Amino acid sequence: MDMAHGPFDEFIAATAVLTRVPVGAPAETPGIIAASGWAFPLVGTGVGALCALAFLIAQLLGCAAPVAAVLTVLAGIVITGAFHEDGLADTADGFGGGATREQKLAIMRDSRHGTYGILALLLSVGLRGTALATLGDPIHAGLALVAAHAGSRAALPLLMRSLKPARDDGLGALAGRPGAVVAAIAAVLGALLTIVCLSPVTGVIALALLSAALLAARMLARRQIGGYTGDVLGCFQQIGEIVILLVAAAR
Repeated sequence: MDMAHGPFDEFIAATAVLTRVPVGAPAETPGIIAASGWAFPLVGTGVGALCALAFLIAQLLGCAAPVAAVLTVLAGIVITGAFHEDGLADTADGFGGGATREQKLAIMRDSRHGTYGILALLLSVGLRGTALATLGDPIHAGLALVAAHAGSRAALPLLMRSLKPARDDGLGALAGRPGAVVAAIAAVLGALLTIVCLSPVTGVIALALLSAALLAARMLARRQIGGYTGDVLGCFQQIGEIVILLVAAAR
């Protein structure tokens, strides 16, 4: 780590990396992305709260639950700049279309999206929107949004710590490896927020299914490209968000 930075700098860096909020953070500072991992669930909480507000406003304006749900997903995409959705699409294209590790990484770096990527995006938006529409009322939907956005991002430092970057350049290599304390803080914050927002029983079920889904995704990433990239992290986040919202909607 070449430059000292405190908790506030790390929180701002996490906000800059995970959203399009114009905080002007020096995300390229060596080591700051890995060090800021503890704040990922807090940034996710903010994103989820803004999405919950969008859902409430849409319903107050007279939108039916399905319309409010789609607008809420759109609000999340605007806040994050579709960063995670782009990672999901690139990962689906690379894993599905490449025959070798090198081909997969090359496809993932291509800004154009293919059939696998488009289908992955349709499924992601469709599943999240359907889950929110099923929840219906703004209170339960809002709490589920906070849990989904916080919990899905809380897992990223653990995954970054357990995998190695698949490239020598790019966001994955730039981010660095979060320390054990950073990963543990993120995991605990994410778990607490998920349980508080969804109730103990539903929260524990969501965390168990989230862990299983991300463990499977981690194994797939390791087999396909030998580690993670920034796109793969975005894919992990989308999987986590979908799982938590589906569990919340199944109550």
